[in-house]
Amino acid sequence: MKKTLRLLAGVFIAGAVATTASAQTKWDLPTNYADSAFHTRNIVQFARDVEKATGGSLIMTVHPGGTLIKHTEIKSAVASGKVAIGEILISLSADEAPVYGVDSVPFLAAGYDSARKLYAAQKPYLEKQLAKEGLVLLFSVPWPPQGIYAKRDIASLDDLKGLKFRTYNSMTKRVAELANATPTQIEVPDLPAAFKSGRVDVMITSAASGVQSKAEEYLTHYYDTEAWLPRNMVFVNKAAFDTLSATEKSAVTDAAAIAETRGWQASVDEKQIKTAALKSAGIIVLPPSDALKSGLTKIGDTIAAEWAASAGADGKAMLEAYRK
Repeated sequence: MKKTLRLLAGVFIAGAVATTASAQTKWDLPTNYADSAFHTRNIVQFARDVEKATGGSLIMTVHPGGTLIKHTEIKSAVASGKVAIGEILISLSADEAPVYGVDSVPFLAAGYDSARKLYAAQKPYLEKQLAKEGLVLLFSVPWPPQGIYAKRDIASLDDLKGLKFRTYNSMTKRVAELANATPTQIEVPDLPAAFKSGRVDVMITSAASGVQSKAEEYLTHYYDTEAWLPRNMVFVNKAAFDTLSATEKSAVTDAAAIAETRGWQASVDEKQIKTAALKSAGIIVLPPSDALKSGLTKIGDTIAAEWAASAGADGKAMLEAYRK
């Protein structure tokens, strides 16, 4: 009898383990940013929260630094089902649909309060566009406000003329063109080598990116223009999401809401910490001169008008909602 009971117990345990194993879902989550970046740390915590909430039935492995999939290919990889979930800079897809570019229109939304208001206006249209592509938005978090880095003093737009201007999306490319600079696309991991080799002279990015890429080793000045707050988004393949149980879906959406709140606060903290770090590292941190600010504002007005013209009725509705 004891042998029989032990045998039955063994069969039960083996069956339970097999059932658990078969029910476990594993997702790879590629991102372009280093594991030290606050966006990546936030995503890692999101993955841990989901694993804990699901009792290990859904496990996400975060792949930072573009190690699994290149930044430009992450969205298509998620849409095709190559991976279930991913993170990108939203404006990287601005050439695909205007809604992806609104958060990076220069001087449209300067500062965190304005950026939150713009996100609220954009979100329904962002979700609609993603749905057309078989994708579901989980959460979106901004980078700190953007400023200008250079190897020299930049007192006005005239000082940008002819310089090789680092770009990473259509909006920054347009800024470079309107400033009569030379657009040069460079990804974050390649920035140090690009500046040191002279492939690029100036860039617009956040204090966080400057610290991450050790800007003090190849640049001298940072102008805190607060031009815009570009956002990243984490999104999931809808078909993959639909295969989850109701409990797992709730775990993902609940953890995503928490990650979004946590990420926005982390961005605020990051601006303060990283701006101070730039100063400590020897970067000259300055507000833009009146002449530079005026010139950049004119560029922003031009780009905003161009974006609105390309975005149609949805773009008009977004801007009207934002400006109320």
